[in-house]
Amino acid sequence: MQDIVRVRSTAQIAGHPIHPMLVPIPIVCFIGALLTDITYLISAEMMWADFSAWLLLVGVIFGVLAAIAGLTDFLGNRLVRAQAPAWPHLIGNGVAMILAVINLLIHTRDAWTSVGPWGLVLSVLTVLILPVTGWLGWGMVYRHGVGVAR
Repeated sequence: MQDIVRVRSTAQIAGHPIHPMLVPIPIVCFIGALLTDITYLISAEMMWADFSAWLLLVGVIFGVLAAIAGLTDFLGNRLVRAQAPAWPHLIGNGVAMILAVINLLIHTRDAWTSVGPWGLVLSVLTVLILPVTGWLGWGMVYRHGVGVAR
């Protein structure tokens, strides 16, 4: 069995890496926004479009915080940048965040034009990126030991 080299996280609190603590929040919010977009299109109840907008807002806020922590780790340790999944993880999450911000701006319009068709398309695209970048992120933790304590 190959020995994992431990790579310390630069952004941490009491030895706990911040980035993996924050990423579940935007993931859940972006998936929730997709589900509430679909529910709005089925029901035409304005409440669901409002839920989508709020979920996107919270997801973007916590996504930016997670991105700051992730960038701190990425730029603060050359061993993190040297990991094969690091660049695709960074770029993929950057694309997902850009799509989410555009989606948030689209969701500021009235309900029907905020969800259909571009709000829904952007929600789907964002959610489709997340499993790929999540797989790459967990690969960095479990295969390459990034942010894992001894």
